[in-house]
Amino acid sequence: MNNRLRELREQQGWSQAELAQRLAVSRQTVNALETGKYDPSLPLAFRIARLFGCRIEDVFLPDPE
Repeated sequence: MNNRLRELREQQGWSQAELAQRLAVSRQTVNALETGKYDPSLPLAFRIARLFGCRIEDVFLPDPE
């Protein structure tokens, strides 16, 4: 699944470690999310969207078919 996590994080001026702390996950999890190696659980996806003040669909984009 593609996502805009890196873009949104950089707009806030946060490092991966800062975002990880805000989400209560490891920096490695943030890295895996940003590189598309890991898809978040639904509760984590909601936390991410809430943190950035947007909808899940605005952060996570479906793979092109």
